[in-house]
Amino acid sequence: MQPRDLSDHVAYEAGRGIEEVARELGRDPSEFVKLASNENPHGPSPAAAVAIRETASSVSSYPKAAHADLTGAIADRWDVDDEQVWLANGGDGAIDYLSRAVLEPEDTILVPSPGFAYYGMSARFHHGDVREYALEREDDFAQTADDVLSAYDGDRIVYLTSPHNPSGSTIALEEVEAIAAETDADTLVVVDEAYGEFADRESALSLTEGRNGFDARDDIAVLRTFSKAYGLAGVRLGYAVVPEAWADAYARVNTPFAASELACRAGLAAIDDDEHVKRTVETTVESRAYMREHIEAHVWESEGNFALVDVGDASTVAEEMQDRGVIVRDCSSFGLPGCIRITCGTEDETERAVETLNEILADLELGGDGTGDGERDGDATTDTEVADT
Repeated sequence: MQPRDLSDHVAYEAGRGIEEVARELGRDPSEFVKLASNENPHGPSPAAAVAIRETASSVSSYPKAAHADLTGAIADRWDVDDEQVWLANGGDGAIDYLSRAVLEPEDTILVPSPGFAYYGMSARFHHGDVREYALEREDDFAQTADDVLSAYDGDRIVYLTSPHNPSGSTIALEEVEAIAAETDADTLVVVDEAYGEFADRESALSLTEGRNGFDARDDIAVLRTFSKAYGLAGVRLGYAVVPEAWADAYARVNTPFAASELACRAGLAAIDDDEHVKRTVETTVESRAYMREHIEAHVWESEGNFALVDVGDASTVAEEMQDRGVIVRDCSSFGLPGCIRITCGTEDETERAVETLNEILADLELGGDGTGDGERDGDATTDTEVADT
């Protein structure tokens, strides 16, 4: 007995954690800071932490009421109907629900490259296939309707990521509207706004609901998560907001009790914790600006809670930073072997990361021994696809 052919499937590759790295290197975890997985440097919403503790004694019950309560709270936040909110076990769970609801065997989806591999993973799990459109490094990973539409070929789902991971670029709502207007009537445009709280832009929900001068569209869905700004990555909580016309498909594609009791209660508390989100966003903005100003290498402008940095040899630099106690993301697996991604940390964490990186870059320029043989190579791209948070 063997599983079905999984040779076309890509294994999920998450950012490395402090405990994992410390064990591998035989060092104390307190020596490290982790800036590799775009987590919240201030931890979870304090209100959510209280809710989790208070909910612990009730986890023997299924989360039916909590599920309904959180769905209603999200719907109120975005001024949509409850049925339009598809609550899920993380943003990737919402992607799975959209795949189940939309894809027939051998349908294709169109995804950005570089980008989040779970779009393609989910499609393949549901017997679909994956096509790509390029976000070019030379164009600062700019996202335009022309770039997407030039690659489009009747794909069933088109994924847009705003802000984009790993570059931090965004796409204007006018461009999203143009993509939706120019693709087939049965193509769903999905805008992944996992990092939306960090961007100074309106949500694409303006397009689905016909706000801010846009006509309402029934072919756009929006993904959101509690993992980033709310600091709830560990409880796995996300959702999709879908067009009203096909919202009832959720009941036919979701897993029973799609989010746990702890996750729902944490989300209910966090969604009103505006102070925590405000503090998190302020820290992110300051950290992004500090990295762009002080890193002695090219840093792309970002509207996410991270910065993409051109270091020439990502694997060497990321490994050296890890040895010096700062864990960052090697973007080779994104097809960007010359780049690392650094999550926005606290003031101390950001300053430590910048100082460490600059020291390493200086050493590489000098060949590590003052010989001058260590000039950084230019970047190259590959077709490698990888998942990341």
